[in-house]
Amino acid sequence: MDFSFNDDHLALREAVQRFCVGEYPAEQRGNAATPAQAQRRRAAMAELGLLGLPFSADVGGSEQGAVEVMLVSQELGNALGDGAFVASTVMAGQVLTRLGSVAQQKQWLPGLVSGHKQMAVAVYEAGARYDWQRTETRATPSGAGWVLHGHKTLVLQGDSADVLLVVARTAAGVADRAGLSVFAVDASTPGVTVQGFDTLDNRRAAHVTFKDVQLDADRLLGPQGQAAAAVEAALDAATAALCAEAVGAVDALLTHTAEHLRTRKQFGVPLAKFQVLQHRVADIAIGLEQLKSMACAAAMAMQADDLFQRSRLVSAAKVLASQKGREIGLAAIQLHGAMGMTDECRVGHYAKRLMVIGQSLGDAAWHLKRLRALHQV
Repeated sequence: MDFSFNDDHLALREAVQRFCVGEYPAEQRGNAATPAQAQRRRAAMAELGLLGLPFSADVGGSEQGAVEVMLVSQELGNALGDGAFVASTVMAGQVLTRLGSVAQQKQWLPGLVSGHKQMAVAVYEAGARYDWQRTETRATPSGAGWVLHGHKTLVLQGDSADVLLVVARTAAGVADRAGLSVFAVDASTPGVTVQGFDTLDNRRAAHVTFKDVQLDADRLLGPQGQAAAAVEAALDAATAALCAEAVGAVDALLTHTAEHLRTRKQFGVPLAKFQVLQHRVADIAIGLEQLKSMACAAAMAMQADDLFQRSRLVSAAKVLASQKGREIGLAAIQLHGAMGMTDECRVGHYAKRLMVIGQSLGDAAWHLKRLRALHQV
């Protein structure tokens, strides 16, 4: 695989870096964003064209691919930046692009691209762990529309979403891949209850309950009962973006840790003079290069038509991001000593983000299980 970037890629990365320097001051990275900050940052990202990066020009997008999404995610990860990019632009955008009709895409995507609307995918359920196909939420026909009933958990950025893309069962059994459909539900619809909460990394997620929610027929995205492949592709796209975000976070940790060891003195000499600490930093640098390679491989696989290769490389990248992210985050805290445990020290915020990335959209154990299943087919 060719991992080199062209001039357009480099220009995109530099533009996102400038945005992050202005919107995410170093001393505030990892802090919870106020509503005003989140709105201002979203508007700035829309102006740069980042929110429309993967969408067609018909809805105001830039028609870019997974490699460009990877570059943006890396820089946002380096700055502990906007969590809604993966949840709304990447994951929800992929579901809508793959399943939505032309009319449905024109109804919702322009608002997503302009930053005036946010979307979230409600896919996981309590007790199912990461097995998103185990869905008890049901949609039943009612007159000319549908009635939606059920409960979704851990909806990333769910309490700030204007539209929820809900995976529900319209046929077959609870664990069957067939019979899954996706419905676009306004968060303000009667019967929808959203309970938001803070995550470990100062971001937001939500539990969402649907109680006899009445939906029009045009709220169904794609053919009835045939949404599984599109949802899986959207989850893979979001997982690849999270792996890229982990690269950016580890890169920042390496920079912070190396600087700390160069400036902090023990026995009259900088800590960087101690060989055992040099080895620890070298381990972080090696881990960073491994993560970069796997994030690139996952992004390039997303642009290919080979379903097996996409699933295999995305899961392999996520296993590495989950394992290495936690390991490197804890190592960086230890190398900073007691100050690494304080809230004022940024390394703790990066470590928390890496831990959340490791548990989001499937942990290492789940993706290893997926890899085994793929190779047994």
